[in-house]
Amino acid sequence: MNHAKIGRRTGKHGPKHVPASFVLLCTVPTLLLTVYFILVPTIRALVLSFTDATALSSGGDKFVGLENYRYMFTDETFLQAVGNSFRLMLVVPVFVLSLALVLAFLLVQGKLREKAFYRVVFFFPSIISLTVVGIIWSFVFHPTMGILNSLLDAVGFDALKLGWLGDARTALWCIAVTIVWQSAGYFMVMHIAAMDGISKDVYEAATIDGASMTGKLFCITLPLIKNVIGITYVLSLSGILNLSYILSKVMTGGGPNNASLTLLQYIYKQGMGNGNFGYAMAITVFTLVISVVLSGISQAMMNKDSRTR
Repeated sequence: MNHAKIGRRTGKHGPKHVPASFVLLCTVPTLLLTVYFILVPTIRALVLSFTDATALSSGGDKFVGLENYRYMFTDETFLQAVGNSFRLMLVVPVFVLSLALVLAFLLVQGKLREKAFYRVVFFFPSIISLTVVGIIWSFVFHPTMGILNSLLDAVGFDALKLGWLGDARTALWCIAVTIVWQSAGYFMVMHIAAMDGISKDVYEAATIDGASMTGKLFCITLPLIKNVIGITYVLSLSGILNLSYILSKVMTGGGPNNASLTLLQYIYKQGMGNGNFGYAMAITVFTLVISVVLSGISQAMMNKDSRTR
């Protein structure tokens, strides 16, 4: 058996050589863009994190070593932002993936009509601009015009009415609910793809044995797609950092009293609001480390999944 070598392509009359100039033309622009827009800013941020750079300094930034990092872990506002972000990362993925799995299972194994229609409906929130999503849900939680308080009023639970986004007890969890609504459909599609890979014979045999829908979900589906669930869980964790930043900025502005302030929002506040570039870059490096670790875990799980197939 003949195998085409690297740098060659198989043609009608045998392997043909691919010019090295063509390979360079395809790869060099991508490499340059990656270096200029990813590697250089990352190095620049790392360097600035060891300085006292501010908006008023004009290139004469003083090297302060680890001072920004030491201050970071004594900054109460930073610790509150970290706590808020980690609370979202702890709770939201559980609800997102649970809802996504149930929806995916119903669309794959359920006897619903117009399944394609329901897929579009459930997936639609994930393609809406996050700014628009934040505005929509701000009206849902509005204290006087909001759907939630109007519904509570209609069913006689007036005592439960709150200024949801203006209450420190509920502001962060309103953002959590919004993230669940926005991203569940996205992960539903991933789980549908995984479930479609399960042989129908397995489900037919389970049906003959009298298995219920719940039994099929917990005894067949979940064990067979557990690697995919692990991957989507890690992806959900990393996605929360970005989603919570935009939604918090639109819906609450980080308030009240920093109750819904998130990591990325605090970076923006320190860098663009207060002009503390050195300190903002130190927080950026901290956040980058978290993102890299999550990306590494996700990649390792995907490699493991591909090897087990």
